[in-house]
Amino acid sequence: MNAAPADQIRLLDVQALDVRLQQLAHKRKSLPEHAEIESLTKDLTQLRDLLVAAQTEESDTAREQTKAEQDVDQVRQRAVRDQQRLDSGAVTSPKDLSNLQHEIASLAKRQGDLEDVVLEVMERREAAQERVSELTERVSSVQAKIDDATARRDAATEEIDGEIASVTKEREVVSAAVPADLLKLYDKLRAQQGGIGAAKLYQRTCQGCRQELAITEMSEIRKAAPDTVVRCENCRRILVRTAESGL
Repeated sequence: MNAAPADQIRLLDVQALDVRLQQLAHKRKSLPEHAEIESLTKDLTQLRDLLVAAQTEESDTAREQTKAEQDVDQVRQRAVRDQQRLDSGAVTSPKDLSNLQHEIASLAKRQGDLEDVVLEVMERREAAQERVSELTERVSSVQAKIDDATARRDAATEEIDGEIASVTKEREVVSAAVPADLLKLYDKLRAQQGGIGAAKLYQRTCQGCRQELAITEMSEIRKAAPDTVVRCENCRRILVRTAESGL
């Protein structure tokens, strides 16, 4: 393949722009905010699960407290009715009076036991409420950190995307001046060789693979016409000759 030396030099400009685009794409993908948001999101998911568990516990103990308080109220009402019967004098039989007094005493003990249950449930509910409050604050804090990191990521991404658009436009302009067949070969090699399709020959060294060319290879390149497109024998990339090539 042949191409004017100026077109070959221009290919290095295209390569430099492509390298810049690769760097920008890597920078965009590797923004520290990505890892930060991922880590925070995992923390947030765990906290939300804990919060749901705490809210469920609080709800369960609330129902348990209501039931325990109703049990206390029922025993209290029954004790009041029995005390009223005792105080009214309607019960005159010694046996019935004894049974009624025994029942009032039993109800008093039962009420005391149930009130202890209510207190125990209230303590568990209070602990659950405190846990809900604590986890709610932690969820809000982590969410705020995620929002901040997301804003920073979006701002950085927007800036990078703007530079990518600018470099892409410049690449279109420069590559348009490169012969189509040369550009096609370059793009093919670039896809095969990790993004580097053309490299400068500098001081007898290929800047693509960083290998110094053999004497015989250098001899052949010296003999090649200026418009001949030469390739590195080691990496097969396009070698662009300049005044610094050491020829």
